[in-house]
Amino acid sequence: MVSAATLHRKPPDPPSAPGPTPAAPRRTALPTALPAWAWALPPVLVLALGFLYPLALVVRQSFTPESLDEGGVSLAPYTEVFASAAFREALTTTVWLAAGATVGCLILGFALALVIAFVPFPGGKAVARFIDVFLSFPSFLITLALLFVYGSVGMANGAWTGVTGAAEGPFHFLTTPWGVLLAEITYFTPFVMRPLLAAFSQLDTAQLEVASSLGAGPLRIVRQVILPEALPALAAGGSLVLVLCLNEFGIVLFTGAKGVTTLPTLVYSKAILESDYLAACVVAVVNVVLSVGLYSLYRVVSRRAGA
Repeated sequence: MVSAATLHRKPPDPPSAPGPTPAAPRRTALPTALPAWAWALPPVLVLALGFLYPLALVVRQSFTPESLDEGGVSLAPYTEVFASAAFREALTTTVWLAAGATVGCLILGFALALVIAFVPFPGGKAVARFIDVFLSFPSFLITLALLFVYGSVGMANGAWTGVTGAAEGPFHFLTTPWGVLLAEITYFTPFVMRPLLAAFSQLDTAQLEVASSLGAGPLRIVRQVILPEALPALAAGGSLVLVLCLNEFGIVLFTGAKGVTTLPTLVYSKAILESDYLAACVVAVVNVVLSVGLYSLYRVVSRRAGA
């Protein structure tokens, strides 16, 4: 039975017509008596004096051998450096270490990001936050940690000699190119995981549920649903790691790898140990050209992938 109170209830007010959407506030410049170029002048001067001028001196020195008069320009220094076996070996080592570390970071970073994003486990959020903290660590700190574990007098060799009574342990790979590769993969993997975790957080979970309800297994879901969405982040992270590995100096130096010479360490050796500043400038220019080229590639890939 309907009550009288219900019959006499005041009908709800009709919804008001939507008004015009307020326009976004316009960004106005600060009132100033100085022209715009005057505000840009101080940072441009700092950049020019602190970076561009020293770089220009290095480039100029690389084209000016001591045998020429002042102001002379010659390609002889480049010809001499390119013909040396040390430069070719350093260039080859730099390229394969950077490429190998990038591939390793992509594989390991993708696998770890999948676990953190889609496999619930206690402390998963703490692990994701630790990745952000890990990005701030210096590279030599990670290498030093690996030396404590796998170095000649590290924990692994100490445990081996303690159990077997041998004079020395079997772990000596850190002083080889494989040790440098392991250290670079360990340090740079979070640089791939960070954009991947951001991409996975934007993934619509309904796609995963639909794929699972249709009978797709975990591997098929990863291959056909998750991986296509992760490709932009993988491309951006991989390009960035490639650029960083190309210029890595601290890891190679702190591992003490014998016979492992990269372009940055060759610059250090030529300039500091041999006092051959002309050859050091040539190698530095080559390293800068490679870095700028790879960075340009990184920007193109990031723009096209929408990362």
